[in-house]
Amino acid sequence: MNGLLIGRFQPFHFGHLEALHFALSKVENLWVGLGSSNKPIQKNNPFSAEERQKMIMSSIDDSSKEKIKIYFIPDFENHQKWVEHIDSIVPKFDVVFSNDEMTKYLYSKRQKQVLSIPFTKRDILSGTNIRDLIIQDLPWESLVPEGTKQFLNKINVKQRLENL
Repeated sequence: MNGLLIGRFQPFHFGHLEALHFALSKVENLWVGLGSSNKPIQKNNPFSAEERQKMIMSSIDDSSKEKIKIYFIPDFENHQKWVEHIDSIVPKFDVVFSNDEMTKYLYSKRQKQVLSIPFTKRDILSGTNIRDLIIQDLPWESLVPEGTKQFLNKINVKQRLENL
């Protein structure tokens, strides 16, 4: 059975890692969709799809890498066309993992099984919070996996966020 998990991962953090593990516990293969892949780098989307892919792949173990394939999912203004476009990008899947109400609605309308992902420390583990901590020069490193931390430090994330 194949599953689909779509997220922005701006940046990839331990909550996202838990979501991947949850999804992988339910399916054999997981298609990870990097949402907003067509958006330019900006304040709320400071990392390109390629950079987010690197964060994820450098943060998961080898057994997970064998079961995960990453796809770039562009945004559409029309939700129905967005779902149809996803179907043209991603191989067949049986279940969608999402907490987004619109995504749940659209896929349940298409008779797809939709499972909610348990949130882990949502108040702390959010991309917005982590980006704010980085800008404020407050501790953030414990909120992201080692691979993500190394990647963010390598690209001088504080400088990038300040420039945006």
